[in-house]
Amino acid sequence: MRLSPHTPASWMLSAAVAAGCLAGYVAVRAETATPAKPVYDGWVRSSRYVTVRDGTRLAVDLFRPARGGKAAEERLPVVWTHTPYRRAVQEGGTLYTVLDTYGWLKDVLRHGYVVACVDARGTGVSFGTFDGMFNPKETQDSYDVTEWLAAQSWSNGNVGMYGQSYLAITQYMAASRKPPHLRALIPSMGVADVYDFVWKGGIDHTPLLAAWSQRMRQRDRDEPAAVPVDEDPDRRLLRAALEQHKGNRSAAEIFAALPFRDSVDAVSGDMPFRDWAPITFLRQIRESKVAIHHIAGWYDRYVRDQLVLFHNLSNPQRISIGPWVHSEESRFDYAAEHLRWWDYWLKGIDNGVMREEPVYYYVMGAKEGQAWRSARTWPLPQERRTAYWFGRRSREGALGLDAPREKGAKDEMTVDESAAVAPNPRWTTAPAAPDLAANDAKGLSYTTAPLTAPLEVTGHPVVHLWISASAPDVDVFVYLEEVDAKGGSRYVSEGALRASHRATAEPGYDLMGLPYHRGLRADRADLVPGQPVELVLDLFPTSTLFQPGHRIRVTITGADQANTRAPVRTPPPRLTLWRAAGRGSFLELPVIPAAGSTARPELTPLGAGP
Repeated sequence: MRLSPHTPASWMLSAAVAAGCLAGYVAVRAETATPAKPVYDGWVRSSRYVTVRDGTRLAVDLFRPARGGKAAEERLPVVWTHTPYRRAVQEGGTLYTVLDTYGWLKDVLRHGYVVACVDARGTGVSFGTFDGMFNPKETQDSYDVTEWLAAQSWSNGNVGMYGQSYLAITQYMAASRKPPHLRALIPSMGVADVYDFVWKGGIDHTPLLAAWSQRMRQRDRDEPAAVPVDEDPDRRLLRAALEQHKGNRSAAEIFAALPFRDSVDAVSGDMPFRDWAPITFLRQIRESKVAIHHIAGWYDRYVRDQLVLFHNLSNPQRISIGPWVHSEESRFDYAAEHLRWWDYWLKGIDNGVMREEPVYYYVMGAKEGQAWRSARTWPLPQERRTAYWFGRRSREGALGLDAPREKGAKDEMTVDESAAVAPNPRWTTAPAAPDLAANDAKGLSYTTAPLTAPLEVTGHPVVHLWISASAPDVDVFVYLEEVDAKGGSRYVSEGALRASHRATAEPGYDLMGLPYHRGLRADRADLVPGQPVELVLDLFPTSTLFQPGHRIRVTITGADQANTRAPVRTPPPRLTLWRAAGRGSFLELPVIPAAGSTARPELTPLGAGP
């Protein structure tokens, strides 16, 4: 979920971001018709309460296209978002709305769409209480709002949804209830597996959620900035709604008490990681037949989830993946993408969008104008799963293509609990993260010899680690890095797993051969000190072109002090990583061969002898 902005300036996207577009984007999209010229010159805003089935009143902002200040009389499609971040705020005498958060919506309005923004129950100036992210009441509200919008006199009955992060996840959840008039979604950077977000690999990742929950609690009681609906000129209803918000629950407190995927929330009686997560409702989302354009970022925490959704849904769909962290929207024409999708699905305009290849992705490190690529399937059919084995760290090329033959080979370290790359590297900082040398020094690193040719890695890296430890449990963090010719090391991806959660299982859907750790209470198994076990975990997917003369590095640490909570152990445990014959540790990369290439990747082999 997006850390919602609080200051007015952070509500607004720059015009450059909203209109950003690479030359490669035009080249790949050349077969598709661009949206027609705008037919409206403005919009008219109004706000009101809409009552959902249990009697709760939700605050709604409506923006209707207008000509010369007069709202359009014709019936038009409606697009809306379901937000906990307040549909409007008043600060310094200025009103800020969703049109400031998503500046490209102004183009959508001018092209003939009604735009709506709804405060989720218990947030903004809606009534009710917030009882947890994506809980059943909130999801049921999305059905009722969709059908209310479809029934209005200014609506043509075709409804779409938009929004990023939390506002993306509410779209997937809305589709799971199958509202009859919901036709098209564009969820940008949204999670599917909430357990994997909060307890990735069984490790407590709640610091970010705790900061988010504290901010939300403050904002949902903030009367001065709250904006009443039109029918509440004296703010009486606003104050009544904020009074109800005092009963809001903290998302962080809910999930911190649920360390396993099958943990039960004592208040609701639900299993939130099962009952409040899009991944549980794949069948219902498929049955909705709603058209979905997933938008993801290679440096976003949710990119794996959106690729899993894309791979498992049979809906009309496409996915676009750019070189973005969670809060970024650059190098992509958001207005054009939304209009093309909605023109086809909500207005019936055959603009060619469904004749394009559905996978549209950016190769980081490729030349401008050549970075955007398209494909028909994911994973890419031409990928070659290539093992890079860990070898003796004192040698040139300690990460290489030849399997180890040395018996008993291993490396040992004492866990350094101060290890950390950066706070929330997949939220705001990954491409510009500091050099990883300091973090590398707190773990075990394995680095290839310099590459003799470019090497494209597009897909899901997987790591196989044979480990043993002096303690019953350890946390393992794995970082994929690119080392430049000067020795500077750049963040590419990461993964994490608590050793006691190492058991794998079938998830009940197609995980593309990736390891799945259920995280059930019954699956937990301590280590036997000194006894080796194998950990298998995938890293966040990437599309990176490693440059000639650069090196690929894998670093393993035993802590991420900036982003996780872990018990401080005295003395800290010793961790042994095995790289011996029969217990070889390795990184498996999805290598994309150069056009016409049949050889294995150009890399100096390890050549480790017995």
